[in-house]
This record gives sequence, structure tokens and C-alpha cells, in this order.
Amino acid sequence: MRHLKILSLLLLCSVSASAQKLSISVLGDSYSTFEGYVTPSTNEMWYYEESGNRTDVNDVTQTWWWQVAKEGGYKLCVNNSYSGSTIGYRGYDGNDYADRSFITRMDNLGNPDVILIFGATNDSWAGEPVGEYKYSGWTKADFYTFRPAMAYMLQHITNRYPNVDVYFILNSELRDDITESCQTICRHYNVPCIALKDIHKINGHPSVNGMKSIAQQVLGAMGR
Repeated sequence: MRHLKILSLLLLCSVSASAQKLSISVLGDSYSTFEGYVTPSTNEMWYYEESGNRTDVNDVTQTWWWQVAKEGGYKLCVNNSYSGSTIGYRGYDGNDYADRSFITRMDNLGNPDVILIFGATNDSWAGEPVGEYKYSGWTKADFYTFRPAMAYMLQHITNRYPNVDVYFILNSELRDDITESCQTICRHYNVPCIALKDIHKINGHPSVNGMKSIAQQVLGAMGR
């Protein structure tokens, strides 16, 4: 009888553990923002409930990451997204974006089971130089070019968050050298690179249909 009770308890614990939802954190730029759902709240937003004529997205349930969480059976841990942010330190008009870069924010993602990184769009749009592939011995100066910054980010995140599944989401219609660099560096660190296709956009940003397509492509790549 005692053995049966122990077995029942173990089975109960196993079922309880399997029933717990996995959590996801997002490290992103404007595509992943929504007013009131980003940490810290001082990050610049692009999507609001009253978005005017920017896009037709005006509800958090229309965002790609909300749909991934809902349809994939996840719970949201942290969404650390910042509109206009670059992975590297060089931003628009050659300005220093170190304060908002992905590198600066990547330690603030909570304790998730899955990390979704959606970046490189602003690096591409801002004309950031790609630099050379570099996988160790980085200096601060290296982070003003894309390839060293991207490599450092993935190396740090995969070490900083052990036993966490990391995915990199690659926007469509970026510069060829940025796209190639992302895919090459993701392969080096064994990080799945989800290359998006046919994303509908308004003012360069995903529309409702675009958000839905992103969510479907991400979920498909994740096997959910």
C-alpha cells in the first residue's frame, strides 16, 4: 500500500509539472513593442492602442508575440523591446545607440524557458557597417559594426541563459549582407534562424495580417 501511495504521488507530481506552461521572453525592436506590455516601461514604443495611421494594429492580441504565446501555449515572461534599437551600437545618422542596443538589454530577460530575438531590422535600415566576422576577443569598438555585435550577442545569451531555447527571427526585405550575416552567425552558435517571408507591412511595420503571418511562421519553426 505504501508503495502504491508513493507511486501515485510521483505520478501526480509528474502530471503537475507537465501541465505547467513554459515561458517566453522577447528581445526586440519596434516590431515587438506594444504600449503597456514592455519592460522597462521607459523603452520607446511604436505600437499603441491608438496608433493613428501608422498601421492597423491597435490591440495587443494582434501582435505576433501575443499570438505565439497564446497559440503556442506559453506564458509571457519579459518583453524587452525598444523601438528603433539596433543590435550593434551604431544607429541612425551615425548616432551612438549603445544605451538602447540589444547588447545592452540582453541581460534583462527574466528567467524564461524560451527566448525569441527579433532584430537586425534597424541595423539594416540605419546603414550600419557589417564589419568582419569575429567570434572572440571583442572590444567596445567592434560593437559599432554588425557582425561582431551579432556574434557577441548570441554567444552571451546562449551562455547567460543555459538550458533555454533561443531563436533568432530575421525580418524580410533587409540588406543582403545583413541577412547573410545573421544566417551565418546563427549557424555558428547553433541558434535556429527563422527567416520570415511575405510579411505585409504598413509604413515598414507589420500590419494585422503581417503580425499573424509572423506568428504562424515562428510557431511553425518552433514545432508548435
